Amino acid sequence: MRLMFLALVALTLAAGAVRAESIKAVASVIDGDTIEIHGTRIRMAGIDAPESRQECQRADGSSWRCGQKAALALSDHIGRSVLACEPSTKDRYGRIVATCFLGAEDINRWMVTQGWAVAYRQYSRVYIEDEERAHTARLGIWSGRFVMPADWRASNR
Repeated sequence: MRLMFLALVALTLAAGAVRAESIKAVASVIDGDTIEIHGTRIRMAGIDAPESRQECQRADGSSWRCGQKAALALSDHIGRSVLACEPSTKDRYGRIVATCFLGAEDINRWMVTQGWAVAYRQYSRVYIEDEERAHTARLGIWSGRFVMPADWRASNR
């Protein structure tokens, strides 16, 4: 009986486990917080970028496609370089959640420090100070007004 219990626990843990090794390759940008490597979707841990269809308002009140701009900023920054993504878990959609690096640079952090994503406080507190600096400097989405990405998703389903 005990052996069956241990086997069941081991199978349960294995079913929810995320690959521990890095995923290293050239990535395609899906949006400001999601990339794809060899057909595998990777959600960037601890950040939340505006959705591709999301618009923000400039200081003068005019609208701009901030979600599209966030994705383009990420794409321009990483180019065709090899990223190394360190998986931590999977999200409810089955995507790997990871911190991704371009060399030694934390790309998740770069998106927040440039003002193209916010710290995703619901899941992590890692990038809060980076967000505060981008907000103070009025970078990216902080240059005007915007709806937090999670709130925008909730009202645009």
